[in-house]
Amino acid sequence: MTIKEIAELANTSIGTVDRVINNRGRVSAETRKKIEEIIERYHFTPNPIAKRLQRRNDYRLCALLPQGNQDAGFWRQALSGIRNAGESISPLGVKTEIFEYDRYNFESFRNISDTVLKKKPDGLILAPVMPEKTKPFLDKLDVLGIPYVFFDADIPDASPLCVVGHDPFKGGYLAGRLMHLFIGRHKIERPLGVLDAHGEDYHVTRRRDGFLSYADKWDFPTIAMEYSGYRGLEISENEIEHFLRTSPDLSGVFITNCMAHQVAAARLHNTANHDVFIIGYDLLPENRRLLEEGCIDAIISQHSEEQSRTALLALYRHVVLKQNVPSRIDIPLEIYLKENVPNAKE
Repeated sequence: MTIKEIAELANTSIGTVDRVINNRGRVSAETRKKIEEIIERYHFTPNPIAKRLQRRNDYRLCALLPQGNQDAGFWRQALSGIRNAGESISPLGVKTEIFEYDRYNFESFRNISDTVLKKKPDGLILAPVMPEKTKPFLDKLDVLGIPYVFFDADIPDASPLCVVGHDPFKGGYLAGRLMHLFIGRHKIERPLGVLDAHGEDYHVTRRRDGFLSYADKWDFPTIAMEYSGYRGLEISENEIEHFLRTSPDLSGVFITNCMAHQVAAARLHNTANHDVFIIGYDLLPENRRLLEEGCIDAIISQHSEEQSRTALLALYRHVVLKQNVPSRIDIPLEIYLKENVPNAKE
């Protein structure tokens, strides 16, 4: 439906319809009501290109996330999704700027987030992987009235327009069920290990909690080890090897982030742990390779690329199209085993 067709149905002028749509100028209450009823009945959405032509400048959306090479290259997937969505909305007058920071250096985050604020974007998507350090930045966004969408993670008590991702507690619980199926015993006697690789991240700790909840339900023994990124470092192979070496009776290990390949490598170096089942997150190239070789038993994929793409498009619908978006968009988890690993993208 066009503005001209709305004007004909309302028996009024195109100019009057335009004033109602853009909420400017004087229109009688009766005429306004008639036009609004037609808009609602026919689900009219203003042409985003026409809307852009009414503005002096393009829309500016920003994305804020860790550097692509960090966490074994995990963030490259998110960057790919943002770029894909950005290319699709670019012809509609939307400019997308990406800002990367060192997630293991708070000064880097503070400097980059200050740069984002100076840009005064129309909206922002971000992965809030440092809750305590991110909250002051979110407070500034709220004061400035800049809408923001979370992907990959969530922060309790924040006020995002939308959260794109999955329920991390359920993801950890799923890992517990998988481990139980792999080991195949009603009662697991040897302990299950949990490597909480980013103890400061809310969504990562919730995965740990979900796994431990499943283990507690079945009264399985567990050993949990937490490593915090606040140290300014990623978890190292030496730390993982030490964990395996000091826990020789493990029957399985769940690692709460994308570092399953490091656990698999450490297991190969430690002959006492060769029969340990390994379950991790994210189908990164190294995880894919070791999954295909049988060194990793299962990978839970949260589809980071789809999360970031969906987040930017949701922000676009809100900012540019003035559409309502849901407060949460769930991206289903998928389980990959050796037998169903998808072909790598060229």
